[in-house]
Amino acid sequence: MLPVIALVGRPNVGKSTLFNRLTKSRDALVANYAGLTRDRKYGEAEFEGHKMILVDTGGISGGEEGIDAAMAQQSMQAIEEADFVLFLVDCRAGLTPADEMIAERLRTRSKPTILVANKVDGVNPDIALAPFYELGIGELFPTTATHGRGVRSLMERLVGDFPEVGEEEVVDEASGIKIGIVGRPNVGKSTLVNRLLGEDRVVVFDQPGTTRDSVYINYERDEKPYTIIDTAGIRRRKNVKESVEKFSIVKTLQAVEDANVVVLVIDASEGLVDQDLHLMGTVIQSGRALVVALNKWDGLDPDHRDFVKTELERRLRFVEFADIHFISALHGTGVGNLYESIEAAYQSATDKLSTNHLTRILQWAVSEHQPPLVNGHRIKLRYAHAGGQNPPVIVIHGNQTSQVPNHYVRYLEKTFRKALDLHGTPVKIEFRTSDNPFAGKKNKLSDRQKAKKRRLMKFVKKKKK
Repeated sequence: MLPVIALVGRPNVGKSTLFNRLTKSRDALVANYAGLTRDRKYGEAEFEGHKMILVDTGGISGGEEGIDAAMAQQSMQAIEEADFVLFLVDCRAGLTPADEMIAERLRTRSKPTILVANKVDGVNPDIALAPFYELGIGELFPTTATHGRGVRSLMERLVGDFPEVGEEEVVDEASGIKIGIVGRPNVGKSTLVNRLLGEDRVVVFDQPGTTRDSVYINYERDEKPYTIIDTAGIRRRKNVKESVEKFSIVKTLQAVEDANVVVLVIDASEGLVDQDLHLMGTVIQSGRALVVALNKWDGLDPDHRDFVKTELERRLRFVEFADIHFISALHGTGVGNLYESIEAAYQSATDKLSTNHLTRILQWAVSEHQPPLVNGHRIKLRYAHAGGQNPPVIVIHGNQTSQVPNHYVRYLEKTFRKALDLHGTPVKIEFRTSDNPFAGKKNKLSDRQKAKKRRLMKFVKKKKK
């Protein structure tokens, strides 16, 4: 197994900045904002041939209440599962009671720990580092994560304690079906993620905006690999004012693009709102397979349930291909049934389609309902073939295809979806127009053809007289 290194410390000491530098990515959100990171975030790092798994954690201050207590619990779980710990402190802020509290907790865990004194630039190292020796952690490495100062010396010391790793060892990368969990804030996305995983893996709190970053989690169910992506809630644009939330939304949209199947979570107690429809449109435009989950269903009275079902039937006709589940993420009701729809949607989105089969479906569709006339000429659709997967892309060749009206495109989409038995995934139709090889070319007549043309013209003139 590859070594696991947890980055721990007070809020805003530079853990996420160091995480991004070591993983050579921008996966972790970084801002001058205390408590930005809330969930454990995993990443792959490599230094001089040594591979490792880094865990970015939320800050621990010691006086946690409410959501901060849940964040601290996630950080302590990261320490428990880590092989090594990088304990970050802030040189500019100096030694604080919170640093002493964290150091005491680390001593009780008996984990190999390296003290990292971050933000050493702009201060006298001898004066700034002296108080931190009181912690008794061991070796102390001054760094500036934003510029990379001292990071190489730190990594050389860290990998020196690594066990020998065989060439057969590989990093546990994202595998299997990637499931994106999206929705508005406080609809129960993180609760659903924990229920699907069977553990309290991400922070859950009764406060909108609890999740700020997209968290990728690999796991197995019935010996099948999955990667679940917990995302930040997306509010209407006019309500988004903080820059941190704007970056969170960007991360969520990137997660939608990266997912194979998106589970859209809707708060059944509030019913279907315009923002839910907007998110559905975003998922469909990205071409991702879709499963709809109505959460908090068990707390509704029968009249409210009937009203919600009527609204769904009326307003979700444009996503009639998506399965709808009524669940309770808190109690687990109906959650297990999501996997059946996820598997079916993924299978439909990634099926290989043969040209012969697609062409036969196209010919049948044209025979049942012909394309319209354009400038007195019938649009001709000749054959079809597959153009991509997730979503299935069907490329149709013919004449005047740029003039195919939208209603006929929708007819073809429904016909292909029904004939191919596709569930949970949109279908994209692309057209290709066959070029006329004689377009723009003037026919050159031979001498014999010219003589024949002259005789024909003389005959026509005589007839007119």
